[in-house]
Amino acid sequence: MTPAAQQAWTWFKRIAPWALAMLVLTLVARQARTVEWPAVGQALQALSLTQVLGAAGLALLSYALVASFDLIGRRLTGHPLSIPRTLGTAAISYAFNLNFGALVGGFGLRLRLYMRGGLSASTVAKVIAHSMVTNWLGYLWVAGAVLLWAPPHLPGSWALSDMVLRAIGAAMVALALAYLALCGWSRQRELGWRGHTLALPGGRMALLQALLGGASWLLIGAIAWSLFGGRIDYPAVLGALLLAAVAGVLTHVPAGLGVLEAVFVATLGDRLPATEVLATVLAYRAAYYLLPLALALPAYAWSEAAARPRSAKAQPLPTNGI
Repeated sequence: MTPAAQQAWTWFKRIAPWALAMLVLTLVARQARTVEWPAVGQALQALSLTQVLGAAGLALLSYALVASFDLIGRRLTGHPLSIPRTLGTAAISYAFNLNFGALVGGFGLRLRLYMRGGLSASTVAKVIAHSMVTNWLGYLWVAGAVLLWAPPHLPGSWALSDMVLRAIGAAMVALALAYLALCGWSRQRELGWRGHTLALPGGRMALLQALLGGASWLLIGAIAWSLFGGRIDYPAVLGALLLAAVAGVLTHVPAGLGVLEAVFVATLGDRLPATEVLATVLAYRAAYYLLPLALALPAYAWSEAAARPRSAKAQPLPTNGI
């Protein structure tokens, strides 16, 4: 690749995500003008207290499961932070990650909280990497299985047939199995990239990653499904959620704002009125995004307040020039 082409590609990678995000937000804004918001409000009021409390309980359980991903990084890096502190750091960071984006929660806040506990930046990076592998390994086999056996119904304009979706699903499952095989039988126990290395887990640990990551996505799907009250089958809701997750990552829109709603309406709007689908997704957003954030904000504030006295004691006393 020539220097000019390489520079053009670098600029394209910088601009394309923002352009895509602007396009999606514009389309969402136009779609929002056509929504009958009073009907959405009525559909929200129709949700039972049992559904709401059940979704909230599943959301908190899901966060506990996602936080356990960092325990894998703790085991593989051997860092000395306690299990409760590791889980708390991961849960707080994940809530910020979902609502404010990966750079804020997934990386920035996690780096701050872990380094405050004495970990080096390289160790934190490895913990984050193992957590991401666990999450997306689970996504690969769960989404692959859904596409293989129960491909979601997509709008005709998307031009993806069931055969294409099943082929994509098979490829995703194959990638997940390839990772497990690599961990189980490869003689090389470290992966290298641009001067950085990451320990390759053993076969049992890789299998645990697949089980935890997959269970996490299945549980997240159960949150949304419970709010539909059985009116839509679980595989269809899970498929819509998995598509929305990828769409949110590709568009770089914090919290997938508007993207999540648009994908659910597009894929499930033929099964229920769009206003009811939208109301359910808003309830899901409240349970899975806003409730954990409401708990994470004071927890983070407390951690900051608790760290200040130690920081003040660590500073040297003024010497008045002596």
